[in-house]
Amino acid sequence: MAERSGDLVIEGLVKLFEGGVRAVDDVSITIRQGEFVTLLGPSGCGKTTTLNCVAGLERPDAGRIAVGGDVLTDMSRRVVLPPERRDLGMVFQSYALWPHMTVHDNLAYGLRLRKVSRAEIESRIKATLDLVELSGLEKRYPYQLSGGQQQRVALARAVVAQPRVLLLDEPLSNLDAKVRERARFWLRDLQRRLGITAVYVTHDQAEALAISDRVAVMSAGRVLQYAPPNDIYERPSSRFVAEFIGRSSFLRGDVVRVAAGRAEVRLAGSGTMVTAAATAAGTAPGDHVVLAVRSERIEMRGEHAAENVVRARIKSFVYAGAEYEYILDTPEGELRASSPRAVTGPDVSLHLPPDGIVVLRDDAPRF
Repeated sequence: MAERSGDLVIEGLVKLFEGGVRAVDDVSITIRQGEFVTLLGPSGCGKTTTLNCVAGLERPDAGRIAVGGDVLTDMSRRVVLPPERRDLGMVFQSYALWPHMTVHDNLAYGLRLRKVSRAEIESRIKATLDLVELSGLEKRYPYQLSGGQQQRVALARAVVAQPRVLLLDEPLSNLDAKVRERARFWLRDLQRRLGITAVYVTHDQAEALAISDRVAVMSAGRVLQYAPPNDIYERPSSRFVAEFIGRSSFLRGDVVRVAAGRAEVRLAGSGTMVTAAATAAGTAPGDHVVLAVRSERIEMRGEHAAENVVRARIKSFVYAGAEYEYILDTPEGELRASSPRAVTGPDVSLHLPPDGIVVLRDDAPRF
């Protein structure tokens, strides 16, 4: 695999747990220097185990991990560098701050172990605390800080050593919703200012989409799709990805015709013909497929549309502030849709815009 200087390359990574469970199952991704990449998936999908293998906290059973020209792990040659020789920074979900040390000493501890001079330690700590907006809190202990401040101390401790790659294991999960939302923007801005490669683990889809250059969606130890956030959301590669990211409705059908990147599909329930603008590679007439439609793309009261109209009956709805969310009964099964305005019923016509429909094979694992 071709590399550029500083890229983090993971090739054929496998980690087995007791009983032969493949917690990480042949994961191969390249993270370009300076990128912010998120490993996203439900609990047990292998994202944290993958991160721990990169950090050197887990010993994989197969695979290779390298940063630029430096090999961190190569199981074919039995090369496994210990964590302290990898030149990586790690931020844990629990922050893992030393409770008996001040903010200053939490940052200084690792630098002292590296034999950094006292003057350089003080210079780095001052610059880093300025960067994370904690200047003046050097003498405080962790228990004297808010959760958001503790999180920033943990980040400061990781970056003060000037690592090549920053690894983050759900560092915002302990924050309340409002602080967590602000912290996303702050963290992304910090990463850009530092120009550091970052690998972030979360199960929060909104978080992953908001802060990432690319997202690796994982399930059962495998990477199902690795792409920029807008591609993950607008063009999911499988039903699993479409279900896990955002709110989607699914309709079964048979492909009748494929031309110019569009597919005409006869819906299984009603026989209605619909056109989809995005199709899975290799889709051909006669294929049994699943159509994924984002709930917010379904247009209620779409009886005047020229194509892709499905009849429905309102089953229930909730008011969610910015929108109304509906559950609808249709000949194709239950669909979910949203509207900024209340829709009277019970019978409505739904318009499914062609560019809002993705044709998928229904062969991915469910979560």
